[in-house]
Parts: sequence; structure tokens; C-alpha cells
Amino acid sequence: MTKILIVEDDAAIARNLTDFLRGEGFDAVAAGDVHEALEAIDESFDLALLDVGLPDGSGFSLCSAIKQRLRTPVIFLTASGDEYSVVTGLELGADDYIAKPFRPRELVSRIRSVLRRSGRSSSVVEAGPLRVDTERAQVTKNGRELYLSALEYRLLLVFLNNRGAVLSRQRLLEEIWDVAGDFVNDNTLTVYIKRLRDKIEDDPAQPEIIKTVRGLGYKL
Repeated sequence: MTKILIVEDDAAIARNLTDFLRGEGFDAVAAGDVHEALEAIDESFDLALLDVGLPDGSGFSLCSAIKQRLRTPVIFLTASGDEYSVVTGLELGADDYIAKPFRPRELVSRIRSVLRRSGRSSSVVEAGPLRVDTERAQVTKNGRELYLSALEYRLLLVFLNNRGAVLSRQRLLEEIWDVAGDFVNDNTLTVYIKRLRDKIEDDPAQPEIIKTVRGLGYKL
């Protein structure tokens, strides 16, 4: 799974961006400042999203440090969209520059474009007999394509991004709310989990991929 480091000092923005990218099939991790980012980043990260203004330094200096140590692609994501900032970022080795406010789908498209150019596009995730290509939004089981609705697909991505963790029904409801486009209640969640299991499990009555943890929720 493609791993992305988000360096953003605004906790709300970092949280929302992390949740959004995880919903798109990325493994997103957030850091709040330069020091935290330098401690976290290593060869396992496929891309870094950097804000320019950080509490303990500049995103420009962080970009230079990353480029000196690693070959990790960098995209600046910042409110500083003036020509000087853009040119400075690109001359320091940044692979792209996106000004806030940004459109989420455009951001994902730019991320995937940079990953392709840098040869780091890793869009396939596997779980048992399932193979999920997040770039094509394609799910196959033992080589046979499965056709999932948008909500079923988002549910599956939530489980894949939280492999082994027990997810409460409330957590799942929060994750799929924006995909449905309207209110998603507890009964709706039950229906979609059943539909997803019908498509991915060998025996939906005895699920082996998405298991029920009685009284707590579900886990992959």
C-alpha cells in the first residue's frame, strides 16, 4: 500500500486529510512539525505532502533535508501560492505544488501522477484471496473481478486500512457517511456489510475475511 507522510501543523486539516487519503486507499501518516517529520520519514514512505509554514521551521528546509537523505517525492500543499514560493519549492526539488484551498479529487490525481513519474506507484493491496487495485478501484478474488458499489468499496478500504483492528459500528458509520451522500444509519450499515460479505466471502454465513467481534464490532 502506498505510504504518504502529511506534514501539517493544523491538527484538524491533518486529521481530515489523513482520513480522506486513507479512504482513497493510501496509508497516510501525519506529523505536526519538522522535527516530528524527520524522525518519522524513511525509505518506507512513497511520498511526502508538506506545508510551508511549520512551528519549528520551514517546509522548504524540510524538503531539502528529505531530498538529501532520500529519494522520496515531495508535494507542497500550502496557502502560500505566490510565484516566489512556487518557484522556490520547485527549485528545491519538489515534484509538485498545490495551493490551498484545494479540490480533494485533484489532489489525489496529482499524487498518483507524481507517484507514476517517480516509479513509486504501488496501488495493489492484497488480503487473502482478495486483490484490490486502488488506482483502478478494481477488486478481484482469485483472479475474478468483483463488482462493488461505491459504499461497499469504501467499507472494504476502511477495513484494509485498519487491518487487524476492531472497528466499532459507530466508527464505520463515520467513515462511510460522505460516500453515501446522505444519512447512513445502523440498519444501512448492517445491510452493506452483509452485501460486501456476500461478494467477498466463500461462505458469508461463516466469514473468514471480515469477522464479527461480538459486542465490539468487526475486524479484517
